[in-house]
Amino acid sequence: MSVKKVAVFVAGSWGTALCQVLADNQHEVVVWTRSEQQAVEINERHTNEKYLPNAVLNPAIRATTSVEDAMKGAYACLIVAPSAALRAVAAQMKQYWHSDMFIVHAVKGFETETLARMSEVLNDELQCGEERIAVLSGPSHAEEVISQCPTTVVIASASLETAAKAQDLFMNDSYFRVYTNSDVVGVELAGALKNIIALGAGLSDGLKFGDNGKAALITRGLAEIVRLGTAMGANPLTFAGLAGVGDLVVTCTSQHSRNWRAGSMIGQGMPIDEVLKQMGMVVEGIRTTKAAHILAEKHDVQMPITEQLYRVLFEQLDPKTAVEKLMGRVRKNEIEDISF
Repeated sequence: MSVKKVAVFVAGSWGTALCQVLADNQHEVVVWTRSEQQAVEINERHTNEKYLPNAVLNPAIRATTSVEDAMKGAYACLIVAPSAALRAVAAQMKQYWHSDMFIVHAVKGFETETLARMSEVLNDELQCGEERIAVLSGPSHAEEVISQCPTTVVIASASLETAAKAQDLFMNDSYFRVYTNSDVVGVELAGALKNIIALGAGLSDGLKFGDNGKAALITRGLAEIVRLGTAMGANPLTFAGLAGVGDLVVTCTSQHSRNWRAGSMIGQGMPIDEVLKQMGMVVEGIRTTKAAHILAEKHDVQMPITEQLYRVLFEQLDPKTAVEKLMGRVRKNEIEDISF
């Protein structure tokens, strides 16, 4: 494998973990951060304590506060910014973008103002063409990847060539396996929408409703993800894969999941503002719930779990009342609204 330079934006937990994969694969990794203090810590101490406590980073990872420094001579750009910041980050990259590069993003969400998917935001801002964009998703906690726990993900692109290039960058025979897929819409929607169900799973656990309820919520959550996904043009089989079932299960059942943790706190009665303050990191599922609520109405798709979570998050509905509304819905046949 030839050495490639990869510019990474930004140095959060998942971005740092993917930097580690790339550096372990012998690539030149330059990660951009706004924080001079964080850059110094990564370069001198080889740690990122705020986001990955106790992890030791590959010393080949270099941090910079200069977008130009990060992107100069880069073969590819990896973007792992919060969804709300993606357009602003892309705008800073635009001056240094050139057509020899391609982009891999690992951002799970929507731009709430426009309801655009993340690849649509990138293409709109950089005018790079969808064939130069790939999305990385799947069941992958940063805390486990940084510890080299076996992990398998999927990379999707409209271009098989771009997907293969991205696969070659990240594939690590020891602990990080990568599949390719051509369904960008499905992979992006699966990665974003599962965070809503993870909030619900955490809320269920916070209310101490047990495993039965959580299993039902995950299963029915997948059904409504598939309904919206297929209405928006995704391949339903994508939701049975790593980006769908795989990511949904891990995010709904692990305490590494910030969406699960946030939901659990809400279920225990903590106000949402206090939850976000204690988390100290972005909880994508909250923004995504708002976007999905609008998209469900736009595409005339029933998403009862999303609807009740929206009311809990934005209309101050009591969580127990939301569960009662879900349990008391009109009787239905299980299979009639599943799109697999």
